[in-house]
Amino acid sequence: MKPKTNVRQMSEEPFQFSRIAEEMIGDLRRVPFQEPKRQRKRATKDLAALVEELMVKYQVGRDSPEQTIRDHWPDLVGKANAAYSHPVTIERGRLLVLVSHAVVRSELFHHREGIAEKIRQLAGCKDVRNLNIRAG
Repeated sequence: MKPKTNVRQMSEEPFQFSRIAEEMIGDLRRVPFQEPKRQRKRATKDLAALVEELMVKYQVGRDSPEQTIRDHWPDLVGKANAAYSHPVTIERGRLLVLVSHAVVRSELFHHREGIAEKIRQLAGCKDVRNLNIRAG
């Protein structure tokens, strides 16, 4: 007769007791329960997959639309305006541009649609709809 195989024995992860059960086991063994009450236990992720996910998220070693715009910024707005302005990030289709001079800010504000059109023609920058120009 064949012995029954337990499904838990076949899985790779050990059985997880509930928090109350772990506290009771700890009390029985006289071992203090040191996990914070609000802590959540999550499944462990593979390190390689996690690093790859972070590299994609933060675009490490990859060309980002922001960097493409920074590389072409003097051609897009002119060298004089580029000296006083800096494209920062793209969020929900809006390019955040920090400008340190009020006249340049006004100039970029008046030409923002034309600048956005030039940006959309750059490789990987089709998602930029408009500019968010801030003093900074």
